[in-house]
Amino acid sequence: MLLSLGVSSDGGFPLRVGVRDGNTSDSTETPVAIEECLALGLEGVRGIVADSKAYCKRTLGLCLEKQVGLITLVPRTCAVRQELEEWGRQQGALPLLLEKPGRTRQESLRQWHGQSVVRWVEVEYSDGRVVPEALRFVVVHSSQLAQQAALTYAKAQAHEAERVAEHIRGVEARRFACAADAETALADYEGRGQGRRGRQPRPWRSHALRYRVEAGQQRKKRAHRGRPPKAEQPQEEVYYRLRVEVTALERAQDEHGWFVLATTVGASLCADTEMLHVYQEQNTTVEPGFRWIKNPAAITPVWLEKPERIAALAMLTVVGLLVYALIQRQVRLSLRHSGQHVPGNKGATTIPTAAVVLSLFVQVMMVQLEVDKRVSLQVYGLQEHHLMVCDALGIDRLWYASPPAGQNSRVNATPP
Repeated sequence: MLLSLGVSSDGGFPLRVGVRDGNTSDSTETPVAIEECLALGLEGVRGIVADSKAYCKRTLGLCLEKQVGLITLVPRTCAVRQELEEWGRQQGALPLLLEKPGRTRQESLRQWHGQSVVRWVEVEYSDGRVVPEALRFVVVHSSQLAQQAALTYAKAQAHEAERVAEHIRGVEARRFACAADAETALADYEGRGQGRRGRQPRPWRSHALRYRVEAGQQRKKRAHRGRPPKAEQPQEEVYYRLRVEVTALERAQDEHGWFVLATTVGASLCADTEMLHVYQEQNTTVEPGFRWIKNPAAITPVWLEKPERIAALAMLTVVGLLVYALIQRQVRLSLRHSGQHVPGNKGATTIPTAAVVLSLFVQVMMVQLEVDKRVSLQVYGLQEHHLMVCDALGIDRLWYASPPAGQNSRVNATPP
């Protein structure tokens, strides 16, 4: 099942939901989702922000046709992204777009440098025409992304070094009777042996291996068994083997941390800094909602066959996401305006998630006491931050107040 979901940038509220066949490609579904969103006639929609699946000819053509602002990430496999990243590395220092402090005390300042350029790319219109159009791209280099990529590359290189060492031991342990056999084996290891066509394979991503043939001598094995005569001289024979030289490939610092954004919005309507900020906002408003939907405990254990029941389950899930987003948004707005905070997972916070807000009320309970055949109700665990959440969500505080003494009832006497 493919759940097509469109949410708002302000709090991640669901705006449109569609249920599709799970075999449908994301790139095929995205234009359909945009057309359905436009058909709803949603007022105030300025544009659409999406990930790399939205970058395709049909989506770009649809947004240009309907004059819809689109901001999307260009996939790594696209030639235009590779060309623009190379262009960015050749520019030296790009203008500073955004700067944020590190998330921890040990983390350095996070910076994003970038610049927008125009390139001609092919787009597909509704009538099937595929024509080149001038599209705006923003080439961005992130210092934080560069550090993460460099660390990931170093770890991958360390793991690959173990496999390379094992491969070298196996290669150098082989013996060949003639140089021709050794050369054939060398060609196979280099990916240019007999029957190989096309591009040479790259089994090693962070190491370069060079093979060479080396001749050596060893004692020739006797043809007959038993102890050799004293007058018989030992005979030597020539053998061949492969030697491997390995070099760890070091990637330059400027090769990490690049990404490219494509947009149908002109530079006069949306500056580079604003477009980068809008794209990053989905990590705090959109992605958490999708992460909640993708939780295996939400849908995976349910077994349904009828399409209408699957659609009903999807609808209930999205309604739950709506309630979740409303709780989170209202509490955060209230805390921001009042300058207060509530307990979080790692200390006090002003931006709690809905899961944190709900977990705060786990300790609140109503205790029923019976003293002298009189029932007394007492609220236990209620603190000031619970009442702050009630005010933010419009819940009457009296729900959690202890009932007055007059409401305590006397237990009826048990009949004999």
